[in-house]
Amino acid sequence: MLERIHLAIVQEVERQGSLTAAADILHVTQSALSHSMKKLEQQLGTHIWLREGRSLRLTQSGQYLLALAERVLPQLDLAEVRLREFARGERGTLRIGMECHPCYQWLLKVVSPYLAAWPDVDVDVKQKFQFGGIGALFGYEIDVLVTPDPLFKPGLRFEPVFDYEQVLVVAKGHPLASAAQVRPRQLAQEVLITYPVEIERLDIYQQFLLPAGITPRRHKTIETTDIMLQMVASGRGVAALPRWLVQEYADKLDVVPVRLGARGIAKQIFLGAREADTAIDYVRAFVALCSQTP
Repeated sequence: MLERIHLAIVQEVERQGSLTAAADILHVTQSALSHSMKKLEQQLGTHIWLREGRSLRLTQSGQYLLALAERVLPQLDLAEVRLREFARGERGTLRIGMECHPCYQWLLKVVSPYLAAWPDVDVDVKQKFQFGGIGALFGYEIDVLVTPDPLFKPGLRFEPVFDYEQVLVVAKGHPLASAAQVRPRQLAQEVLITYPVEIERLDIYQQFLLPAGITPRRHKTIETTDIMLQMVASGRGVAALPRWLVQEYADKLDVVPVRLGARGIAKQIFLGAREADTAIDYVRAFVALCSQTP
């Protein structure tokens, strides 16, 4: 009774705003589209839409079908792509989403040996989300999510792959450069440079500054790690980054890491994937390789 085309129709009518526009997108006539949905309504004994003037409003049944379409259609689309790849003797494409800006440099260390070990698997990296990483996993837009902030939800599995310490980065000539640790109040007059991420997701704010009731004199955002560290090295501000990343740049730039507080800020990087996909050999191999790459 309920078929894929019905879900596609409900989705496109909602997106396009009319039966005519949806029919054009789906390459069917409006009369065929209307007939298909009217037949479904008769079979199910419920209306999908209510007409209000020249527009359509989804009923409760229609809203349920729309939610189902948004969840199921991406899975079916991906299944078709995967099956075509298998038919061509290919394994497919591993789509990696990044919620960790500085982890891109780390990922480069992983991708090269991974591509060498899996020559029939392509890799695609998505850094700029117009959506949340968890939503991208559930929406089948990515296959693996790299994140320091996992959300453990049914249907997803997160594996910790490495530990790191979040540190303050300052220029070698900065007054804090020789300090064993920095206290929150010492940043009250500093310009803090971060990636363009919501303050709610910045560890230096949530785990260090805000609990102490401190905010920096100024907060600037920069998207690229190299430019951020150039700014720090030139005395334009301070930043908070993983210690391992700062150590990689220490020989090239005059920057040093300083511990944030007496205990520091300990973090982990996790890889998230849909539970059903963790049995795929090339996904499992990628997670294993990441765990071996500090």
